[in-house]
Amino acid sequence: MTWKATMPKAISNTSPLLYLHRIDVLDWLPRLLGEIWVPGAVVGELNEGRLRGYNVPDIKECSWVRIIEPRSIPHEWFALDLGAGELAAVSLALENPSSVVLLDDALARRIAKAAKLNVWGTLKILLEAKGQRLTTTIEPLIRRLKDAGMWISEDIERRILTLAKERMG
Repeated sequence: MTWKATMPKAISNTSPLLYLHRIDVLDWLPRLLGEIWVPGAVVGELNEGRLRGYNVPDIKECSWVRIIEPRSIPHEWFALDLGAGELAAVSLALENPSSVVLLDDALARRIAKAAKLNVWGTLKILLEAKGQRLTTTIEPLIRRLKDAGMWISEDIERRILTLAKERMG
């Protein structure tokens, strides 16, 4: 096995896993990206959500997920308004810069992009799924994401649907 073969296809924060689970398309991730790495902090956030009664995925049921810890987290990042999962996911992505990092939080995305990381969000996953013919339309999925609690501005929704060659419903 070569070094490249052992690299993750993607590193995920909590929210993409949560929202894809809530719209019943979480199983698209390994089809789009292969193996997914998540740091223990993300697993902890999901477990905390489950304990509080929220509809969250059980990572133990996702055979395509590997729990991998970053070697370190830049100490200056602790002053930022990022959650533990975001800090760990971006740190792990910095250590594995050829991977895709899955993030929805605006600040986390800005930090990751400034570090020249390849950042995808939940909506990008939907676009890729349509491109790979896992779905014929993403407009109903965006509606379901909003119903599941994801905040999506009208402008972002319009841009995503334009990229998908769809219209707002």
